[in-house]
Amino acid sequence: MTEPNTHIVEQRTSARRIVMDAIRAGDGLARVDIAEQVGLSPASVTAITAEMLGAGLIETVGGESGAAGEAKPRRGRPRVALKVRGAACRVAGLKIARESISATVLDFEGNELVSHVHQLSTALLTPMELARVAAAVLDETCAEGGFGRADLAGVGIGLAGLIDARRGFVYWSPSLNKRNVDLGTLFNTLFQCPVFIDNDANLIAKAEQLFGLGRGVANFIVLTVEHGVGMGIVIDNQIYRGTRGCGAEFGHTKVQLEGALCQCGQRGCLEAYVGDYALLREARVGTPLKDLPTMWQAAQNGDTVARAVFERAGRIFALGLANVVNIFDPDLVILAGQRASFDHLDARKAIDEMRSHVVQVDATSTEVAVHQWGDLMWAKGAAAYAIDGVTALRINELAVHGD
Repeated sequence: MTEPNTHIVEQRTSARRIVMDAIRAGDGLARVDIAEQVGLSPASVTAITAEMLGAGLIETVGGESGAAGEAKPRRGRPRVALKVRGAACRVAGLKIARESISATVLDFEGNELVSHVHQLSTALLTPMELARVAAAVLDETCAEGGFGRADLAGVGIGLAGLIDARRGFVYWSPSLNKRNVDLGTLFNTLFQCPVFIDNDANLIAKAEQLFGLGRGVANFIVLTVEHGVGMGIVIDNQIYRGTRGCGAEFGHTKVQLEGALCQCGQRGCLEAYVGDYALLREARVGTPLKDLPTMWQAAQNGDTVARAVFERAGRIFALGLANVVNIFDPDLVILAGQRASFDHLDARKAIDEMRSHVVQVDATSTEVAVHQWGDLMWAKGAAAYAIDGVTALRINELAVHGD
């Protein structure tokens, strides 16, 4: 028997992925609507969906739906709508932060099954310590859900830093005590299931794309401001990471030559003026402020040092935001994070100042939206990334057995 041409196999695999993505985004689509959406023949879509039904990745749902999700009654045999089968598998997502690890487990459709937050005793760990703590948190989370780690099809990991997601290789992270770590191999060995690692801001972009304000938006950017500053870029519905996985480092764009010291080791980064640690560092020069809530309250009560620090951060953030809009011209910018209520992030003053620095044209300007959420949103983004990875693996399995 002749082996199929590699190019043909790749085309079939790509077609399967396109169909699966359409079904996931469509929330109940008939085959004819899928074919119309993705540009494949009805016969090809029928063959592909038959494979996926046989593999248990999708299932039929009652009634019939059109491309817009509305019922389309018509004469003759009713069309069968298709959706992702939630029970096909479970995936987990972990967000590793300075003070905690947040974990969640989703079904294949993206429904939350169980979540858990574990407080860390230290922010800086060796790679092995980090892997072992993450594994323990995952076990705790699964136990709360009544299943085990062996029942997971994949795990997504999100952490801050410079990361090559394709290799699971961490060039640098504030969570690790060393640079250039093959964290993917370490986690895969310890977890005994596929592990998918990426920068946490990219995973927030994935969460916004699947579950949040970015749903249905082809081009948008997410900016996160917490301990550090991150950015996730979605272009033509795809996350952009750069050649080495070091793209979208908004926090490490330079705003001052020989400026303030950043946690990455360089000077003059935007993050060194806007991130949590930077704000506290500046405020402590003139007044004994221990945390951001205390600092924020001091600013509201007239503390001139605290107020000046926030005002400078707001101006620098507005300039950086304007640069992002001028470079990418996205449909939407999402300011995401728990601290989105602070003035330098979402006050009209900061956004208005941003607009004064954006190139002016006679067209609708980029929308800027604020989305506040808790730690579990990060974990959900990591789980969504795992869903993507597991989907690719399952489709590759179909290619091996079906082509």
